[in-house]
Amino acid sequence: MRHETTPGNLPCELNHFVGRRRELDDVARLLGRARMVTVTGVGGVGKTRLALRAAAGLRADFTDGVWVAELGAVRDPELVDHAVADALGLTDHTTRGPRAALTAFLARRELLLVLDCCERQVEATAELAEALLRRAPGLRLLATSRQPLGVTGEHMAALEPFADTREAVELFADRAAAVLPGFTVDGGNLAEVAELCRRLDGIPLALELAAGRVRALSVRQITGRLDDRFRLLTRRGGTGGPERHRALRTTIGWSHELCSPRERLLWARLSVFAGDFDPEAAEYVCAGGDLTADTLGDLLADLVDKSVVLRREVAGAVRYLLLDTVREYGLGWLRELGEERRLRSRHRDWYLGFATWGEMEWFGARQAEISASTERELPHLRAALEFSLETPEELRTGQYLAASLWFFWVGCGRLAEGRYWLERALAADHEPTGQRAKALWVCGYVSILQGDGTAALGMLYECREQALAAGDATAVAYAVHRMGCGALLSDDLPRARSLFEEALGHYRTLGELNSNVIMAEVELAMAVAFEGDLEGGIDLCDRIREVCEDHGERWALAYALYTRAVIAWWQDDPGLAADLAAECVRINHAFRDMVGIVLGIELLALLRVPQDAREAAVLQGAAGGIWNVVGLPVFGSRYFGIPHQRCEELARAELGRLGYEGAYAEGGVLDLDAAVARALAGLPPTRPGPRPPRGPVPPGGPLTAGTPLRGRSAQD
Repeated sequence: MRHETTPGNLPCELNHFVGRRRELDDVARLLGRARMVTVTGVGGVGKTRLALRAAAGLRADFTDGVWVAELGAVRDPELVDHAVADALGLTDHTTRGPRAALTAFLARRELLLVLDCCERQVEATAELAEALLRRAPGLRLLATSRQPLGVTGEHMAALEPFADTREAVELFADRAAAVLPGFTVDGGNLAEVAELCRRLDGIPLALELAAGRVRALSVRQITGRLDDRFRLLTRRGGTGGPERHRALRTTIGWSHELCSPRERLLWARLSVFAGDFDPEAAEYVCAGGDLTADTLGDLLADLVDKSVVLRREVAGAVRYLLLDTVREYGLGWLRELGEERRLRSRHRDWYLGFATWGEMEWFGARQAEISASTERELPHLRAALEFSLETPEELRTGQYLAASLWFFWVGCGRLAEGRYWLERALAADHEPTGQRAKALWVCGYVSILQGDGTAALGMLYECREQALAAGDATAVAYAVHRMGCGALLSDDLPRARSLFEEALGHYRTLGELNSNVIMAEVELAMAVAFEGDLEGGIDLCDRIREVCEDHGERWALAYALYTRAVIAWWQDDPGLAADLAAECVRINHAFRDMVGIVLGIELLALLRVPQDAREAAVLQGAAGGIWNVVGLPVFGSRYFGIPHQRCEELARAELGRLGYEGAYAEGGVLDLDAAVARALAGLPPTRPGPRPPRGPVPPGGPLTAGTPLRGRSAQD
């Protein structure tokens, strides 16, 4: 269960944990003397449950908490690092790759990381584990896998089926009572239950599947039918391998046989889902032929009753899940039926529709919902991208899907993974199409935000030239817009302003209005204000805020608030500047948009100097830690660097070198949530009200290029 004060993401237990006291003690003892412990065992033996329960018991031993990375759904070894970074809530906007970001993040933390279901990606997981252990002395790893990972210093905790029949009986009784209320094990059936547990070799998954049948069959009938099937398979020679392997396969196969034909078909079709899924997705992907949409819900409920499918409640909504061993069995049947390609295509189509919906609805009041739901569906989106990019006739669909997710890659702090998919999609098909044009400008946008201006410009120029040749006015507009973004971050304000104005002209001609268009307005406001035209910047920010309020847009609004906050500071209105910057940080924190968060914290640090110079230095240190995952501090820009430089000058003058550096180091160890909480401390927790009045503009304009600054261009 989740602990209220210790960081981490341990999931809540869905049912009662039974037995395993000795095994739990063994894992705890091994982790006390080894930095990596791997729980090994056959499928269905309970490795994940044991590891999670052991981790929960050790939570108090780790200052920075216990975290779980689920790797069972990761099909591409390149994504193992991304999946672990996701689990830690780590977003990286740089080009260095997630492994470098992970090692930098973990280097100074005391943390237990659970790597669950590593057997699909043993080599990639082992390489990552070795790298992390070498560079993060406070890290402990607890892995689960059907085989050892082979990492130097790895200790094994081999998990066997229940050796104590009493524990196996207790588990069976608990799960049977969940299916058939009132079921108990007593003197009348104890011997039969104990015999059934012995026949199943005490394998927890086998016991749970058998318990799922007590509503329809007695314990004696379950045992008899299992015996019949076991003897049949033995005669056919179909169950080679250790006895416990045969017992599990026998139980799964017997459970499969006892399902109705339509239940078996649904089981097979559900195996294409890469993680938990909602009933609407199951209906779209699996309906067809003998499975009609109006009966699929009942069939799904029947599979839940039989313990084939698990039912979860996530954020108030019902979702379903197949355990890995059960999914593998179903996938085997799906291949036997010759339906794997068709079902993977339907799965991809559903999540392509999901991504398209997210892109369309991102400009509106549902941004927070879209952010959370896209995060939840990420394993399926990865599977959809994988299918598209490994299937020659689906490559252009893969390009479109990768590009349609721009709102997630950019707006929710997923630049590194977004660029991975976009570059892979672009490399797969060079034909000049509309799908490729979109992927080019999105990848260019992502690359600019990562500080890779050279690569970005190459993609954006290609996009523009291709779009001009094809008469694709939309792609031209987006390419020009992102060229302006590159010019802004490299301090070429006249060119940035010209490109933004050109792009906005294209957008108006096209009738385009969405978050990208609003961001072009925001970026134009930044360029105008940085050139010293504060009145022009205020006019633009006011118009942006009005449009955002009309449409419920929050993500682009946050950057408009930041721009307006900088202007308020230059107009000597620190109270207004602090309120606006704080709201910018709150909104971006909800989206995990690291760029917006760190820009806001930098400004809040400056505004804190007159009250508490030491706290200002702490906030600068916290911002410095965030820049490590965003990229080049303040983009290497003279203009974006003004608040940082001025804050450092003032704080150093008051604290002295040692005082400033000590406070800065204190902030550097804060994690993201702690940094945000520290920056917002003492500020009102409400969003800004009506648009603020204008203040006086300092003579000559405050943000002219002549302002003495330290820094370098993003292209240096």
